[in-house]
Amino acid sequence: MVTGASGFVGRALVSALVKDGIYVSCPVRPRAQVLLNCVDFHEIDGIGAFTDWDESLQSCSVVVHVAARVHVMNESSQNPLEAFRMVNVEGTKNLARQAASSGVKRFIYLSSVKSCAETSMIGSPLTYKSEMHPMDAYGVSKMEAEVALGEISKETGMEVVIIRSPLVYGPGVKANFAALIRFIRLGFPLPFGGLSGNRRSFVGIGNLVSFIQTCIEHPAAAGQTFLVSDGDDMSTKVLIERLSKAMGKADRLFYVHPLSLKFILILIGKRSFFDRLNGTLQVDISRNLTLLGWKPPVSVNEGFLSMLKY
Repeated sequence: MVTGASGFVGRALVSALVKDGIYVSCPVRPRAQVLLNCVDFHEIDGIGAFTDWDESLQSCSVVVHVAARVHVMNESSQNPLEAFRMVNVEGTKNLARQAASSGVKRFIYLSSVKSCAETSMIGSPLTYKSEMHPMDAYGVSKMEAEVALGEISKETGMEVVIIRSPLVYGPGVKANFAALIRFIRLGFPLPFGGLSGNRRSFVGIGNLVSFIQTCIEHPAAAGQTFLVSDGDDMSTKVLIERLSKAMGKADRLFYVHPLSLKFILILIGKRSFFDRLNGTLQVDISRNLTLLGWKPPVSVNEGFLSMLKY
């Protein structure tokens, strides 16, 4: 069973599983746009503490829980943390308990690196052992869901696998990554030529789907927490250069000292935007190779080309 089958990650995962001849059950909201064949769809009203998953769980041995309440750009809730908890914590706990009761053997939870931290030091990437210090409501809800799943696993014996992902890109990517692609495609000059000292981990949708598939099958994944990425970290400057090259465009970067850029963005109320542009957030995926024999099958350049054909 795969939740979130109408979303960016879920759709790609279900397509890959169906291609491999695996039976997939997909609970979706009414009128969700899921253009996939050979899949059993079951309508649900939403994800929360009282969602009935019984129909979707029939005959399933593995659950991959991708669906979540993600970042809301224009947050309308008066209590964002509680809104995140209703879906990401209480909804996940309810699904996991029903899954265990129905005989599901393995529960794979797509978490986020934000459950652990927003930044890291260059050369000291986050690992599965890193202390968890989430900085926003979304990250807190993901951390709490991970903890709750560990407790449910101990109580029920159901195998739980946690996958912490950084920013995912691929065909149909949205938000800031999509905006950056538009600016490059239109030839906008970008004042980020000085942002060369940071390092960011990303993961292409092909690599993320490949890793989830490995965690579905591999016996050694049971009870483990993993981080996943392309294994090719880069600065903001290099990211723009490589995207531009993949598009066959000049990068149109020009140099502004990072402190000057920070000052300008603070003046216009965009301090958090600068922190994302210039911050470092790296993850260590060496354990994925040593424990599961997995390494990213798709290079960054291949991932960019695939994304830009969309």
